[in-house]
Amino acid sequence: MSGKLLAGKTAFVTGGARRIGRAIALALARTGADVAISYLNSHAEATQITAEIAALGRLGAATHCDVRSEASIRNAVAAVAAELGRIDILVNNAAVFASAALESLSLDQWDEVFDTNARGPFLVAREALPHLRAAHGRIVNIGSLGATHAWAGHAHYCASKAALHMLTQAMAKAFAPEVSVNCVAPGWIEINGSADGPVPHPSQSEAERRAGLEAARFAAKTPMGRNGSAEDVAQAVLFFASGPHFITGQIVAVDGGLGLN
Repeated sequence: MSGKLLAGKTAFVTGGARRIGRAIALALARTGADVAISYLNSHAEATQITAEIAALGRLGAATHCDVRSEASIRNAVAAVAAELGRIDILVNNAAVFASAALESLSLDQWDEVFDTNARGPFLVAREALPHLRAAHGRIVNIGSLGATHAWAGHAHYCASKAALHMLTQAMAKAFAPEVSVNCVAPGWIEINGSADGPVPHPSQSEAERRAGLEAARFAAKTPMGRNGSAEDVAQAVLFFASGPHFITGQIVAVDGGLGLN
């Protein structure tokens, strides 16, 4: 997608300072949108991407937000609306990936993942809804292949993303006809040689070794012959952000066919 399909629009990308969120924010800016991002701990990266958005000739903003906190979300959405004037597109990208044996999974571990991956998008969408309804806007949630494929060592993550997939469809019905709501579900995504996927991290060097082995294994299983990129995910988000508003309640896998296995 090229050109300025989103000229005059404002997007808010949660967790937009790094990795997939960063790619989404920059893709939206390149397509003409002013873009605000939220961050939790990545202040330096948030400052950098705001400068990159400005270099593209768009307005950029960064706001601190803990999507586990209702008050933090309320403050962040208000700050974005005040600074950029409106919210046309919400991308619920902020998420955590965690590993744990199901038989020893603690309640705190379960709640931490669900509070970010399922409750967070609900709260952000609810807070932004008046702005989105006024703009006849769009919500794009970032789900996961793990929502439809059980990963035994990541049960709380898979369950949280499955909840987000169902929440997408419920939002699509509840927020229609003013707001369209869809979901992009990435599979194995490689970023700068590492993966946004189920890779343990016992130590940096060991993590890198195992990530390389896992990446090669998943690429070999993928019909398209490679792992995905952050840009692949960003392009799918752009489709929902700029395509027909009539499309709603859809979940699109960006996995190169990996989910067919």
